[in-house]
Amino acid sequence: MIYDLIIIGSGPAGISAAFEAKKAGLDYVVIEKGLIGNTIYNYPVGLTVFSTVNELEFNEGDLKPAREKPTREELLSYYVRFVLDNELEVRSEETVLEVRFEENHPADGASAPLLRKEGNFLVVTDKGEYAARNVLFAIGAMDHPRRLNVPGEDLPKVHSHFRETYPWVKKKALVVGGGNSAGEAALFLAQEGAETTLAIFREDWENTDPKQGCIKYWVKQPLEEELQENCLKLFFLGKVVEIREDVVVLESESGERVELENDVVFVLIGSDADLTMLRSLGVETETGKYGDVPVYDPKTNETNVPGIYVAGHFTNKRHIKAAIEAPRKIIPAIVASLQKFNSAAE
Repeated sequence: MIYDLIIIGSGPAGISAAFEAKKAGLDYVVIEKGLIGNTIYNYPVGLTVFSTVNELEFNEGDLKPAREKPTREELLSYYVRFVLDNELEVRSEETVLEVRFEENHPADGASAPLLRKEGNFLVVTDKGEYAARNVLFAIGAMDHPRRLNVPGEDLPKVHSHFRETYPWVKKKALVVGGGNSAGEAALFLAQEGAETTLAIFREDWENTDPKQGCIKYWVKQPLEEELQENCLKLFFLGKVVEIREDVVVLESESGERVELENDVVFVLIGSDADLTMLRSLGVETETGKYGDVPVYDPKTNETNVPGIYVAGHFTNKRHIKAAIEAPRKIIPAIVASLQKFNSAAE
């Protein structure tokens, strides 16, 4: 079989794309290396999601959390139920290893009336191979966290994700980072009895512009309360110098070096999408808002390689709302492209 569309990733963008593809009558499949909604699954346990309901749901009124904003568990359940209730074709725990061009060959009947002149794509996974006319990259970036690149960063006590607080009660925890994820982790740890220090650049702490990626007010306000109660320490960071078994060496913004006794370190400084497969296909990249991103048409999200589309963390619009909305323009573009080629073949 030759699919009209293969979607890589089953986060909000991937699920939305599957839903739109099914409505459009396309032959599609979603391939996910983890679980359905894997990015949400990897959120901290019990987290209240930053976004409001209307920014997270596929259909208005579908998501009904107990409070104003859903928890990680409520949102994950909603996404999983959406896939199941709509009978979307998602193959989880299957890893895409390679996407490459496949030479033209005859169409295989009604399911594939026309192949692209430029050549089709072969998606190779750890469980098989799939031929497709179009491929949508809708993979999250959590598996590719940014690094400090300092000695000791590979010690077992250093983590690039934060999941829960309870293993660190009464232990000395350091959180490095300046965004919501770092702020939430420091807050959770401090509230549940860890001796917590948040190492942050002063500008990230004092910046109040939400467009600049600073800690949002609903996270910062309780952090300030923890500071007043002496349950949390704040360190204005110059740089992290070294991580050792029992201490972390930090340099303050004024250049003073400090050694902090330490049991666990969370380095939460963001992540970047892995562009390796896209570049191997000849997709051009540029520096965007969050780092390198593919060059793509904002009207269709198609890259410079015909048939290769991007969404979510592969674009300059990474929030869930934008990820859900992107397939609503991608799928019509794919349908129009297929119709164009079918008409040319008649």
